[in-house]
Amino acid sequence: MVNVAILGFGTVGSGVAEVLCGHESSIARKADGLIRLKYILDVRDFPDSPFKDCFVKDFTVIENDPEVDIVVETIGGAGVALDFTRRALEAGKSVVTSNKELVAAHGYELTRLAQEKGVCYLFEASVGGGIPIIRPLSQCLAANEILEIYGILNGTTNYILTRMIRAGLSFEAALAEAQEKGYAERDPSADVDGHDACRKICILAAIAFGRHIYPEQVPTEGIRGISLADVDYAESAGKKIKLLGRAIRLDDGRVCAYVAPHLVDQSDPLAGVEDVFNAITVRGDAIGDVMFYGRGAGKLPTASAVVADVMDVARNLGHRKALLWDEGGQDAAGGVAEFKSRWYVRAAATADELKHALGGKLPAGRGTGDGEAACLTDEAMTRAELDRRLAGLEPLSVIRVLD
Repeated sequence: MVNVAILGFGTVGSGVAEVLCGHESSIARKADGLIRLKYILDVRDFPDSPFKDCFVKDFTVIENDPEVDIVVETIGGAGVALDFTRRALEAGKSVVTSNKELVAAHGYELTRLAQEKGVCYLFEASVGGGIPIIRPLSQCLAANEILEIYGILNGTTNYILTRMIRAGLSFEAALAEAQEKGYAERDPSADVDGHDACRKICILAAIAFGRHIYPEQVPTEGIRGISLADVDYAESAGKKIKLLGRAIRLDDGRVCAYVAPHLVDQSDPLAGVEDVFNAITVRGDAIGDVMFYGRGAGKLPTASAVVADVMDVARNLGHRKALLWDEGGQDAAGGVAEFKSRWYVRAAATADELKHALGGKLPAGRGTGDGEAACLTDEAMTRAELDRRLAGLEPLSVIRVLD
Protein backbone atom coordinates (compact mmCIF):
# COMPACT_ATOMS: atom_id res chain seq x y z
CA MET A 1 0.00 0.00 0.00
CA VAL A 2 1.18 3.52 -0.86
CA ASN A 3 0.06 6.37 1.41
CA VAL A 4 -0.56 9.87 0.09
CA ALA A 5 -0.87 13.24 1.84
CA ILE A 6 -2.41 16.25 0.06
CA LEU A 7 -1.29 19.76 0.98
CA GLY A 8 -4.12 22.21 0.38
CA PHE A 9 -7.81 21.47 -0.15
CA GLY A 10 -8.68 24.08 -2.75
CA THR A 11 -9.83 23.44 -6.30
CA VAL A 12 -6.99 21.14 -7.31
CA GLY A 13 -6.44 19.49 -3.93
CA SER A 14 -10.10 18.56 -3.56
CA GLY A 15 -10.09 17.28 -7.13
CA VAL A 16 -7.11 15.05 -6.39
CA ALA A 17 -8.91 13.60 -3.35
CA GLU A 18 -12.02 12.92 -5.43
CA VAL A 19 -10.09 11.19 -8.22
CA LEU A 20 -7.94 9.13 -5.85
CA CYS A 21 -10.90 7.86 -3.86
CA GLY A 22 -13.49 7.77 -6.65
CA HIS A 23 -11.30 5.64 -8.95
CA GLU A 24 -9.60 3.63 -6.22
CA SER A 25 -9.98 0.17 -7.75
CA SER A 26 -8.93 1.12 -11.29
CA ILE A 27 -6.00 3.17 -9.94
CA ALA A 28 -4.89 0.22 -7.82
CA ARG A 29 -4.99 -2.06 -10.85
CA LYS A 30 -3.00 0.32 -13.03
CA ALA A 31 -0.55 1.30 -10.28
CA ASP A 32 0.12 -2.30 -9.20
CA GLY A 33 -1.20 -1.71 -5.70
CA LEU A 34 -3.55 0.24 -3.48
CA ILE A 35 -2.99 4.00 -3.15
CA ARG A 36 -4.56 5.34 0.03
CA LEU A 37 -5.29 8.95 0.95
CA LYS A 38 -4.05 9.27 4.53
CA TYR A 39 -3.84 13.01 5.21
CA ILE A 40 -5.12 16.33 3.93
CA LEU A 41 -3.38 19.43 5.27
CA ASP A 42 -5.43 22.63 5.45
CA VAL A 43 -5.83 25.38 8.05
CA ARG A 44 -9.59 25.44 7.45
CA ASP A 45 -12.21 23.07 8.84
CA PHE A 46 -14.30 20.86 6.57
CA PRO A 47 -16.75 19.12 8.93
CA ASP A 48 -19.09 18.06 6.13
CA SER A 49 -16.41 16.71 3.80
CA PRO A 50 -16.40 12.99 3.02
CA PHE A 51 -12.66 13.19 3.76
CA LYS A 52 -13.11 14.85 7.20
CA ASP A 53 -11.19 12.09 9.00
CA CYS A 54 -8.07 12.81 6.92
CA PHE A 55 -7.62 16.47 7.86
CA VAL A 56 -4.66 17.75 9.86
CA LYS A 57 -3.38 21.30 10.39
CA ASP A 58 0.23 20.60 11.34
CA PHE A 59 2.64 19.66 8.55
CA THR A 60 4.99 17.94 11.00
CA VAL A 61 2.39 15.16 11.34
CA ILE A 62 2.92 14.35 7.66
CA GLU A 63 6.64 15.09 7.71
CA ASN A 64 7.33 12.70 10.58
CA ASP A 65 5.01 9.86 9.52
CA PRO A 66 7.19 7.14 7.95
CA GLU A 67 4.12 5.62 6.31
CA VAL A 68 3.60 8.65 4.02
CA ASP A 69 5.25 7.86 0.71
CA ILE A 70 3.98 10.67 -1.53
CA VAL A 71 3.13 14.28 -0.77
CA VAL A 72 0.87 16.11 -3.24
CA GLU A 73 1.45 19.88 -3.04
CA THR A 74 -1.48 21.97 -4.29
CA ILE A 75 -1.05 25.02 -2.04
CA GLY A 76 0.36 27.22 -4.79
CA GLY A 77 2.84 30.06 -4.67
CA ALA A 78 6.48 29.90 -3.67
CA GLY A 79 6.23 30.61 0.05
CA VAL A 80 5.01 27.92 2.43
CA ALA A 81 4.72 25.54 -0.52
CA LEU A 82 8.48 25.77 -1.04
CA ASP A 83 9.17 25.15 2.65
CA PHE A 84 6.88 22.12 2.83
CA THR A 85 8.24 20.71 -0.44
CA ARG A 86 11.83 20.95 0.76
CA ARG A 87 10.94 19.34 4.08
CA ALA A 88 9.01 16.51 2.44
CA LEU A 89 11.91 15.71 0.10
CA GLU A 90 14.40 15.92 2.96
CA ALA A 91 12.23 13.41 4.84
CA GLY A 92 12.56 10.97 1.93
CA LYS A 93 9.07 11.45 0.54
CA SER A 94 8.34 11.93 -3.15
CA VAL A 95 6.48 15.11 -4.08
CA VAL A 96 3.96 15.66 -6.87
CA THR A 97 2.76 19.19 -7.63
CA SER A 98 0.63 21.32 -9.93
CA ASN A 99 2.42 24.48 -8.75
CA LYS A 100 3.86 26.19 -11.84
CA GLU A 101 5.15 29.19 -9.91
CA LEU A 102 7.22 26.96 -7.65
CA VAL A 103 8.62 24.79 -10.44
CA ALA A 104 9.45 27.79 -12.64
CA ALA A 105 11.35 29.54 -9.85
CA HIS A 106 12.85 26.60 -7.91
CA GLY A 107 12.62 23.54 -10.17
CA TYR A 108 16.39 23.12 -10.51
CA GLU A 109 16.90 23.11 -6.75
CA LEU A 110 13.98 20.79 -6.01
CA THR A 111 14.75 18.23 -8.72
CA ARG A 112 18.36 18.06 -7.49
CA LEU A 113 17.21 17.64 -3.89
CA ALA A 114 14.91 14.82 -4.96
CA GLN A 115 17.81 13.16 -6.78
CA GLU A 116 20.02 13.50 -3.69
CA LYS A 117 17.36 11.89 -1.47
CA GLY A 118 16.53 9.13 -3.95
CA VAL A 119 12.89 10.18 -4.41
CA CYS A 120 10.80 11.82 -7.15
CA TYR A 121 9.67 15.36 -7.83
CA LEU A 122 7.04 15.31 -10.58
CA PHE A 123 4.92 18.16 -11.95
CA GLU A 124 2.98 17.09 -15.05
CA ALA A 125 0.01 19.26 -14.01
CA SER A 126 2.10 22.43 -13.75
CA VAL A 127 1.85 23.03 -17.52
CA GLY A 128 -1.34 22.54 -19.49
CA GLY A 129 -3.51 21.21 -16.66
CA GLY A 130 -4.78 17.86 -17.89
CA ILE A 131 -2.80 17.94 -21.15
CA PRO A 132 0.07 15.43 -21.05
CA ILE A 133 3.16 17.38 -22.11
CA ILE A 134 5.95 17.00 -19.50
CA ARG A 135 6.20 13.23 -19.79
CA PRO A 136 5.99 13.13 -23.63
CA LEU A 137 8.57 15.91 -23.85
CA SER A 138 11.01 14.19 -21.50
CA GLN A 139 10.41 10.62 -22.65
CA CYS A 140 8.54 10.10 -25.93
CA LEU A 141 10.42 12.87 -27.75
CA ALA A 142 13.75 12.29 -26.01
CA ALA A 143 15.45 11.11 -29.22
CA ASN A 144 14.87 14.53 -30.81
CA GLU A 145 16.84 17.71 -30.54
CA ILE A 146 14.04 20.10 -29.67
CA LEU A 147 14.23 23.21 -31.81
CA GLU A 148 11.24 25.17 -30.57
CA ILE A 149 8.23 25.01 -28.27
CA TYR A 150 5.35 27.43 -28.59
CA GLY A 151 1.67 27.53 -27.87
CA ILE A 152 -1.42 28.81 -26.14
CA LEU A 153 -0.58 28.25 -22.48
CA ASN A 154 -3.33 30.15 -20.69
CA GLY A 155 -7.01 29.33 -20.98
CA THR A 156 -8.29 32.60 -19.51
CA THR A 157 -6.60 34.80 -22.10
CA ASN A 158 -7.62 32.44 -24.87
CA TYR A 159 -11.25 32.66 -23.72
CA ILE A 160 -11.09 36.47 -23.67
CA LEU A 161 -9.58 36.64 -27.17
CA THR A 162 -12.12 34.11 -28.45
CA ARG A 163 -15.01 36.25 -27.19
CA MET A 164 -13.46 39.37 -28.72
CA ILE A 165 -13.16 37.55 -32.06
CA ARG A 166 -16.47 35.65 -32.02
CA ALA A 167 -18.79 38.06 -30.22
CA GLY A 168 -17.16 41.42 -30.87
CA LEU A 169 -16.76 42.12 -27.17
CA SER A 170 -14.22 44.64 -25.97
CA PHE A 171 -11.33 43.39 -23.85
CA GLU A 172 -13.01 44.80 -20.73
CA ALA A 173 -16.36 43.15 -21.50
CA ALA A 174 -14.76 39.80 -22.36
CA LEU A 175 -12.71 39.90 -19.14
CA ALA A 176 -15.84 40.63 -17.09
CA GLU A 177 -17.59 37.68 -18.72
CA ALA A 178 -14.60 35.42 -17.97
CA GLN A 179 -14.75 36.51 -14.34
CA GLU A 180 -18.49 35.81 -14.16
CA LYS A 181 -17.91 32.30 -15.48
CA GLY A 182 -15.09 31.66 -13.02
CA TYR A 183 -12.38 31.49 -15.70
CA ALA A 184 -10.64 34.66 -14.49
CA GLU A 185 -9.76 35.66 -10.93
CA ARG A 186 -10.94 38.88 -9.31
CA ASP A 187 -7.35 40.05 -9.87
CA PRO A 188 -6.71 38.72 -13.40
CA SER A 189 -3.18 40.12 -13.77
CA ALA A 190 -1.39 36.75 -13.64
CA ASP A 191 -3.40 35.67 -16.68
CA VAL A 192 -3.99 38.78 -18.78
CA ASP A 193 -0.48 40.20 -18.21
CA GLY A 194 1.13 36.92 -19.30
CA HIS A 195 2.80 35.84 -16.04
CA ASP A 196 1.06 32.46 -15.95
CA ALA A 197 2.17 31.66 -19.51
CA CYS A 198 5.67 32.88 -18.65
CA ARG A 199 6.04 30.36 -15.81
CA LYS A 200 4.83 27.55 -18.04
CA ILE A 201 7.21 28.33 -20.90
CA CYS A 202 10.07 28.43 -18.37
CA ILE A 203 9.27 24.87 -17.29
CA LEU A 204 8.93 23.60 -20.85
CA ALA A 205 12.16 25.31 -21.89
CA ALA A 206 14.10 23.79 -19.00
CA ILE A 207 13.01 20.27 -19.93
CA ALA A 208 13.44 20.76 -23.66
CA PHE A 209 16.76 22.58 -23.65
CA GLY A 210 18.40 21.34 -20.46
CA ARG A 211 19.00 24.53 -18.45
CA HIS A 212 16.87 26.37 -15.95
CA ILE A 213 15.19 29.44 -17.44
CA TYR A 214 13.95 31.88 -14.80
CA PRO A 215 10.75 33.95 -15.25
CA GLU A 216 12.68 37.21 -14.89
CA GLN A 217 14.72 36.22 -17.98
CA VAL A 218 11.58 35.97 -20.14
CA PRO A 219 10.19 39.21 -21.63
CA THR A 220 6.45 39.04 -21.05
CA GLU A 221 3.59 40.96 -22.63
CA GLY A 222 -0.10 40.29 -22.06
CA ILE A 223 -3.30 41.13 -23.91
CA ARG A 224 -4.55 44.30 -22.19
CA GLY A 225 -3.55 46.36 -25.22
CA ILE A 226 -5.48 44.28 -27.78
CA SER A 227 -8.42 46.21 -29.25
CA LEU A 228 -11.36 45.26 -31.45
CA ALA A 229 -9.69 47.23 -34.22
CA ASP A 230 -6.71 44.84 -34.01
CA VAL A 231 -9.06 41.84 -34.10
CA ASP A 232 -10.77 43.27 -37.17
CA TYR A 233 -7.54 44.05 -39.01
CA ALA A 234 -6.20 40.57 -38.22
CA GLU A 235 -9.36 38.93 -39.57
CA SER A 236 -9.17 40.93 -42.79
CA ALA A 237 -5.61 39.61 -43.21
CA GLY A 238 -6.75 35.99 -42.67
CA LYS A 239 -5.32 35.78 -39.15
CA LYS A 240 -6.34 35.55 -35.49
CA ILE A 241 -4.69 37.02 -32.42
CA LYS A 242 -3.41 34.52 -29.84
CA LEU A 243 -1.25 34.95 -26.74
CA LEU A 244 1.71 32.60 -27.19
CA GLY A 245 4.60 31.49 -25.06
CA ARG A 246 7.66 30.64 -27.18
CA ALA A 247 11.06 29.10 -26.49
CA ILE A 248 13.53 28.72 -29.35
CA ARG A 249 16.99 27.13 -29.34
CA LEU A 250 19.48 29.60 -30.84
CA ASP A 251 22.64 28.65 -32.70
CA ASP A 252 24.82 29.96 -29.85
CA GLY A 253 23.12 27.63 -27.34
CA ARG A 254 20.97 30.24 -25.64
CA VAL A 255 17.21 29.92 -25.33
CA CYS A 256 15.14 32.77 -26.76
CA ALA A 257 12.02 32.67 -24.59
CA TYR A 258 9.23 35.23 -24.41
CA VAL A 259 5.46 35.64 -24.06
CA ALA A 260 3.51 37.97 -26.35
CA PRO A 261 0.42 38.24 -28.54
CA HIS A 262 0.89 36.99 -32.12
CA LEU A 263 -1.06 37.08 -35.33
CA VAL A 264 -1.59 33.44 -36.30
CA ASP A 265 -2.66 32.41 -39.78
CA GLN A 266 -6.16 30.94 -39.87
CA SER A 267 -4.77 27.81 -41.55
CA ASP A 268 -2.55 27.13 -38.51
CA PRO A 269 -4.09 24.61 -36.08
CA LEU A 270 -3.46 27.07 -33.23
CA ALA A 271 -5.96 29.48 -34.78
CA GLY A 272 -8.74 26.95 -34.19
CA VAL A 273 -7.97 26.56 -30.48
CA GLU A 274 -10.74 28.50 -28.74
CA ASP A 275 -12.31 29.24 -25.37
CA VAL A 276 -10.38 27.84 -22.37
CA PHE A 277 -8.49 25.22 -24.38
CA ASN A 278 -4.70 25.17 -24.61
CA ALA A 279 -2.42 23.84 -27.34
CA ILE A 280 1.33 23.33 -27.33
CA THR A 281 3.45 22.68 -30.42
CA VAL A 282 6.83 20.96 -30.05
CA ARG A 283 9.19 21.11 -33.02
CA GLY A 284 11.87 18.41 -33.09
CA ASP A 285 14.60 17.80 -35.63
CA ALA A 286 13.43 14.23 -36.28
CA ILE A 287 9.69 14.30 -35.61
CA GLY A 288 8.86 17.73 -37.03
CA ASP A 289 5.85 19.41 -35.40
CA VAL A 290 3.74 17.67 -32.74
CA MET A 291 0.77 19.37 -31.09
CA PHE A 292 -0.74 18.65 -27.66
CA TYR A 293 -4.28 19.97 -27.20
CA GLY A 294 -6.86 19.96 -24.41
CA ARG A 295 -8.24 21.71 -21.35
CA GLY A 296 -5.40 23.65 -19.80
CA ALA A 297 -6.99 24.09 -16.39
CA GLY A 298 -9.92 23.05 -14.24
CA LYS A 299 -10.45 20.95 -11.18
CA LEU A 300 -10.68 17.45 -12.61
CA PRO A 301 -8.44 17.83 -15.69
CA THR A 302 -5.62 19.10 -13.47
CA ALA A 303 -6.35 16.48 -10.81
CA SER A 304 -6.13 13.83 -13.52
CA ALA A 305 -2.55 14.85 -14.33
CA VAL A 306 -1.61 15.02 -10.63
CA VAL A 307 -2.95 11.55 -9.92
CA ALA A 308 -1.18 10.15 -13.00
CA ASP A 309 2.10 11.39 -11.47
CA VAL A 310 1.14 9.82 -8.13
CA MET A 311 0.56 6.51 -9.89
CA ASP A 312 3.88 6.82 -11.70
CA VAL A 313 5.69 7.32 -8.39
CA ALA A 314 3.77 4.45 -6.78
CA ARG A 315 4.78 2.07 -9.55
CA ASN A 316 8.41 3.05 -9.14
CA LEU A 317 8.80 3.28 -5.36
CA GLY A 318 12.41 2.56 -4.49
CA HIS A 319 13.48 3.37 -8.04
CA ARG A 320 14.12 7.08 -8.40
CA LYS A 321 12.56 8.61 -11.50
CA ALA A 322 14.23 11.97 -12.06
CA LEU A 323 13.43 14.95 -14.23
CA LEU A 324 16.68 16.91 -14.25
CA TRP A 325 18.23 19.89 -15.98
CA ASP A 326 21.28 22.03 -15.44
CA GLU A 327 21.46 25.26 -13.49
CA GLY A 328 20.51 28.44 -15.28
CA GLY A 329 22.43 31.69 -15.53
CA GLN A 330 22.87 34.89 -17.50
CA ASP A 331 24.15 32.89 -20.47
CA ALA A 332 21.18 30.51 -20.55
CA ALA A 333 18.48 32.80 -21.93
CA GLY A 334 18.50 35.77 -24.25
CA GLY A 335 18.39 36.80 -27.85
CA VAL A 336 14.87 38.20 -27.89
CA ALA A 337 16.18 41.60 -28.96
CA GLU A 338 17.91 39.98 -31.95
CA PHE A 339 15.00 37.68 -32.81
CA LYS A 340 13.43 38.70 -36.13
CA SER A 341 9.72 38.53 -36.90
CA ARG A 342 7.28 39.92 -39.36
CA TRP A 343 5.09 42.48 -37.60
CA TYR A 344 1.57 43.82 -37.50
CA VAL A 345 1.48 47.55 -36.77
CA ARG A 346 -1.55 49.78 -36.24
CA ALA A 347 -0.63 53.45 -36.13
CA ALA A 348 -2.11 56.92 -36.05
CA ALA A 349 -1.03 57.52 -39.64
CA THR A 350 -2.34 57.41 -43.16
CA ALA A 351 -2.09 54.21 -45.18
CA ASP A 352 0.48 55.91 -47.43
CA GLU A 353 2.64 56.95 -44.47
CA LEU A 354 2.60 53.43 -43.02
CA LYS A 355 3.23 51.84 -46.40
CA HIS A 356 6.18 54.15 -46.99
CA ALA A 357 7.67 53.33 -43.57
CA LEU A 358 7.17 49.57 -43.55
CA GLY A 359 6.16 48.30 -46.97
CA GLY A 360 4.13 45.12 -46.69
CA LYS A 361 0.38 44.56 -46.86
CA LEU A 362 -2.32 46.98 -45.74
CA PRO A 363 -5.28 44.95 -44.46
CA ALA A 364 -8.70 46.58 -44.53
CA GLY A 365 -10.21 47.17 -41.11
CA ARG A 366 -12.59 49.24 -39.06
CA GLY A 367 -9.85 51.78 -38.35
CA THR A 368 -9.38 52.69 -42.03
CA GLY A 369 -10.44 56.27 -42.73
CA ASP A 370 -10.46 57.22 -39.03
CA GLY A 371 -6.98 58.65 -38.79
CA GLU A 372 -5.26 55.28 -38.47
CA ALA A 373 -4.08 52.44 -40.62
CA ALA A 374 -2.54 48.99 -40.19
CA CYS A 375 0.23 47.11 -41.95
CA LEU A 376 1.71 43.60 -41.98
CA THR A 377 5.37 43.77 -42.88
CA ASP A 378 6.73 41.51 -45.60
CA GLU A 379 10.20 41.62 -44.10
CA ALA A 380 11.24 39.97 -40.83
CA MET A 381 13.09 42.40 -38.59
CA THR A 382 14.01 43.00 -34.96
CA ARG A 383 11.84 45.22 -32.78
CA ALA A 384 14.61 47.84 -32.75
CA GLU A 385 14.65 47.96 -36.55
CA LEU A 386 10.85 48.21 -36.58
CA ASP A 387 10.97 51.12 -34.14
CA ARG A 388 13.55 52.90 -36.30
CA ARG A 389 11.28 52.59 -39.32
CA LEU A 390 8.34 53.92 -37.32
CA ALA A 391 10.23 57.02 -36.18
CA GLY A 392 7.94 60.04 -36.43
CA LEU A 393 4.78 57.92 -36.45
CA GLU A 394 2.53 57.07 -33.50
CA PRO A 395 2.14 53.27 -33.19
CA LEU A 396 -1.08 52.23 -31.44
CA SER A 397 -0.49 48.47 -31.52
CA VAL A 398 2.55 46.35 -32.39
CA ILE A 399 2.18 42.55 -32.56
CA ARG A 400 4.48 39.82 -33.85
CA VAL A 401 3.34 37.57 -36.71
CA LEU A 402 3.84 33.83 -36.24
CA ASP A 403 5.50 32.32 -39.34
